[in-house]
Amino acid sequence: MIIITHQYDTRSGVRYLTNGLKVYYVPFFVIYRESTMPTVFSFFPIFRQIVLREKIQIVHGHASLSSMCHEAILHARTMGLRTCFTDHSLFGFADAASILTNKLLKFTLSDVDHVICVSHTWYLTSLPPRYTPLPPDNHTSKENTVLRASLDPASVSVIPNAVVAENFKPDPSKASKDCITIVVISRLFYNKGTDLLVAAIPRICEIHPTVRFLIAGSGPKAIDLQQMIEKHMLQDRVQMIGPIRHEEVRDVMVRGHIYLHPSLTEAFGTVLVEAASCGLYVVCTEVGGIPEVLPSRMTVFARPEEDDVVDATCRAIAELRRGNVKTEKFHKRVQQMYSWTNVAMRTERVYDGICRGEQASLMDRLKRYYGCGIWAGKLFVICAVVDYLLWWVLEFWYPRSGIDVARDWPKKEVVVKEVKDGSGIRVGRKRSQ
Repeated sequence: MIIITHQYDTRSGVRYLTNGLKVYYVPFFVIYRESTMPTVFSFFPIFRQIVLREKIQIVHGHASLSSMCHEAILHARTMGLRTCFTDHSLFGFADAASILTNKLLKFTLSDVDHVICVSHTWYLTSLPPRYTPLPPDNHTSKENTVLRASLDPASVSVIPNAVVAENFKPDPSKASKDCITIVVISRLFYNKGTDLLVAAIPRICEIHPTVRFLIAGSGPKAIDLQQMIEKHMLQDRVQMIGPIRHEEVRDVMVRGHIYLHPSLTEAFGTVLVEAASCGLYVVCTEVGGIPEVLPSRMTVFARPEEDDVVDATCRAIAELRRGNVKTEKFHKRVQQMYSWTNVAMRTERVYDGICRGEQASLMDRLKRYYGCGIWAGKLFVICAVVDYLLWWVLEFWYPRSGIDVARDWPKKEVVVKEVKDGSGIRVGRKRSQ
């Protein structure tokens, strides 16, 4: 397993992680929110070097807005490698940004072997006019990706995210005994429902004088929260602790009783699973793939509207005060529901399937690109042809015979066992003889 990403601050070059996991930090320029400058072809020389050096056979890209992901899939197909793509987000169809993103996604996925999404149930909800534009019908991940990229649904699998439940153990002693604390951990952006949060917090604090809020995260909407706190003089009841590292999430969550997630669009919502694992009662908006994440006894759903978010939060507070919710059982239940081992096994099945498929010729690839649109199709064909010619130039100037092959990391023999305990398939390991 090799990870290729862009550099982060001073972290560049090659790093080795636990169990021989190797990460290549490519020194590319980051322009916005950890996205690199799209160049289409300049990534090919170093990508080819890494692929040949590490003997890579499958390239698996993530995120619709990652230029490095799109470029890697294009170059991988040019080199005859198998490709897979995982989409973690939902996008609309009407605004200019979504139209451009969807067209780019159609270009990439028209020549990919398989696609993975994180949720699948067809679920519709309506958003109030003040919270547009977002995905108009708010399809979940699979339907959203199929529609945006014009894919055959049979070529799209659904594999949800998971958590390491052992890293999110509840600790009731950390939570206040005198008041109910509502935790919010989110990027403070429009699509995460920060505007709903700004409108709902003063009303909830007015209805319940013993409720406190603990907000972690950063983003352009943080200033709106700070202004709301000053306007309503809630400095002693709403605490903003700023951005936190992922390993600190559990320490913040265990200080609360309720986790509030007012997102306007969400493909899955891993943070909801983390909150439930920490023993928090979850209040969330009923959008996207969120209804699939947790059972109803762990959550209170609300429409993405101010009044409904306030009502749902008040219902959750009332349920906790009556003792009707057994949050101490949440952790064990989450441990049984979600396992990264199960996710890994299902992903391996996808890899096995795409390796058995037929390899498309260059002409077949060009036909797929040409069908992406009257003008866009011709542009995509030109990109693919130039990429193919660049590959031959690289093969001539930097022959693969001159590239050193990396040594394999010592591994242990893997023994696969199926366990019927509700946690899915597990993998046991033993040392090779």
